[in-house]
Amino acid sequence: MKKLKRILLFLVATVFVLLAGVLLYIKVMLPNVGPAPVFTVERTAERVARGEYLANHVAVCIDCHSKRDWSRFSGPPTDGTYGMGGDIFDQKFGFPGVYYAKNITPSGISRYTDGELFRVITTGVNKEGEAMFPVMPFHYYGQMDEEDIKSIIAYIRTLKPIENVTPKSSSDFPMNFILNTIPHKGNPMKVPAKSDVVSYGKYLTNASSCIECHTKVDKGALIPGTEFGGGREFPFPDGSIVRSGNISSDKETGLGKWKKETFVALFHAHSDSTTLHTTLKPGDFNSIMPWTMYGKMTTEDLEAIFAYLQTVPAVNNKVDKFSPAKK
Repeated sequence: MKKLKRILLFLVATVFVLLAGVLLYIKVMLPNVGPAPVFTVERTAERVARGEYLANHVAVCIDCHSKRDWSRFSGPPTDGTYGMGGDIFDQKFGFPGVYYAKNITPSGISRYTDGELFRVITTGVNKEGEAMFPVMPFHYYGQMDEEDIKSIIAYIRTLKPIENVTPKSSSDFPMNFILNTIPHKGNPMKVPAKSDVVSYGKYLTNASSCIECHTKVDKGALIPGTEFGGGREFPFPDGSIVRSGNISSDKETGLGKWKKETFVALFHAHSDSTTLHTTLKPGDFNSIMPWTMYGKMTTEDLEAIFAYLQTVPAVNNKVDKFSPAKK
């Protein structure tokens, strides 16, 4: 009997040591995406203009890294706050911790080299080698053309400097360990020719991270088989809930029967002056999707996204898009 107890104690101790070793490895040795590349981005007018378009209307970096005005439809960025950071993503929104959008104006990123900015945008590993939670969709940005990422870097270097120190993000257990295993090296691709409309649309859809919000999730992970089918819930502070629409090719509940003109018109309508200057009343329908920013994409780019979405597998999922707060 004593021998059996000694064996069991040895086994428990061995498991404990192995587990401690794994956790120590994760905390100390990960993430491992390699050193930041060494280069300086040439800040030409053409590159800055491309970066401005991408950061404001495709990858919409400015959306999360500014103060959003939720008294207006889709919470457009407030003038004078572009890039200052401070937006909070925490447990009340379903996140496993408290995460803050960083200050990406020159005041916030001056300590970063261009190569370090490139690494954090495309892999989620910051200057100190720490992993970032993928509320910033670096796993999609890592698939973009490297020249487009460099253009975004050139543009944010030109933003008006705003002094704003954001708090340090923190993860709940066990995400504080899992987080280090998430970053990985990017897999960049070249921007397809615009004449290859579907491939070009796929590129833009990835850069816009459409799949992330338009797919159901379980514990932060996309649920296979529900891609682009919508239904992901986003709670507002007042208790109302908005759900992402079904943008798959399903003919009954998705975009299968839509015309590209209707798709484009919907985006442009949500970025016109009427929408931008309309003040919402408490309880009115609102959307977390930055329509007012995406709506400034060119017609050609929106049509390409639509063409690609017509090719994704159909997901039959009728979405109740908005539930007002319970009184």
